[in-house]
Amino acid sequence: MSAVFQQPSLARRIAPVFQGFDGFLAFAVFLLACAGLVTMYSSGFDHGSRFMDHGRNMLLAGFIMFVVAQVPPQRLMTFAVPLYTLGVALLIAVAIFGITKKGARRWINVGVVIQPSEILKIAMPLMLAWWFQRREGQLRPLDFVVATALLAIPVGLIMKQPDLGTSLLVLAAGLSVIFFAGLSWKLIVPPVVIGLIAVALIVGYESTLCADGFDWRVLHDYQKQRICTLLDPSKDPLGKGFHIIQGMIAIGSGGVGGKGFMQGTQTHLEFIPERTTDFIFAAYSEEFGLAGNLFLITAFIFLILRGLAIAMDAPTLFSRLLAGAVTMIFFTYAFVNMGMVSGILPVVGVPLPFISYGGTAMVTLGLALGILMSISRAKRLMQS
Repeated sequence: MSAVFQQPSLARRIAPVFQGFDGFLAFAVFLLACAGLVTMYSSGFDHGSRFMDHGRNMLLAGFIMFVVAQVPPQRLMTFAVPLYTLGVALLIAVAIFGITKKGARRWINVGVVIQPSEILKIAMPLMLAWWFQRREGQLRPLDFVVATALLAIPVGLIMKQPDLGTSLLVLAAGLSVIFFAGLSWKLIVPPVVIGLIAVALIVGYESTLCADGFDWRVLHDYQKQRICTLLDPSKDPLGKGFHIIQGMIAIGSGGVGGKGFMQGTQTHLEFIPERTTDFIFAAYSEEFGLAGNLFLITAFIFLILRGLAIAMDAPTLFSRLLAGAVTMIFFTYAFVNMGMVSGILPVVGVPLPFISYGGTAMVTLGLALGILMSISRAKRLMQS
């Protein structure tokens, strides 16, 4: 008698690939992606193919997330040192013979033109998580010094380009790993206090510090102008202060319920500069108002809390540190973008995750989400 084996259905063969995916994290991303598509259609429908390109970038990010999610965290750890080394080497190459655009040397041609600093947004937390995993159970103060040096090298190279926005994101990712690794509060409080005092002094002596010809030494002229413009945008309302003023006008004019989809006058009369990229939050706020902002902020909070929950449940120190740092990347993106558009932070080139247009940033977000999915998936598969 011959035995007959029934071939499993296509759905049953595909199911293991999706097994263990974090539904809560996917739902948060889905909400933000929907908000991004709606906003991009309104603010960019007359801006070439921005809406279609934004949708394509989201699909690419989703594909990258899906692929990275299949890689176990232990395998991700093997990429830490090579990726970090490659990123720093490319940053050094950029400093020597990189491509300069608009006064900034941030790009290099390696067959295609790339911006190496984007690699460090992921490579930095990977490297530091790997370092602390190696030192688990035998941490000494010297280990934190080494971690700080590993962080300072790429951050310094990126700031020299100059690129304040990207250096801030890389710094936030690295500091998150160092903090979650157990850095003493005795070492955290003094820099925070010094920073608050510095901010108070800048605000108090704004008229002197922002006077023409006053040299800040530690900052480039354009960085000084951004801070001075933040303190008083009315000094140059048609120049450096134009972005901040128009952003605040758009946000305020949205009111509680907003002007409605496709009804934003500040947006469609082109008063808002960079309305599909860095200042898209102003366009969103004008059309959807305070209610829309609460929805968006709630979605980001849900995403961040879910990421931190994944970090807390991760089975290894490497996974916990990496998941926590990647989650803080999303927090830094959202906080800095909303803050600069609202006029409470200096204007830097930081997009709003899933909302702003930008292929490189979307790829980075896809990688970050894939890492979170990988860590969550490993824990769930282990439990099952």
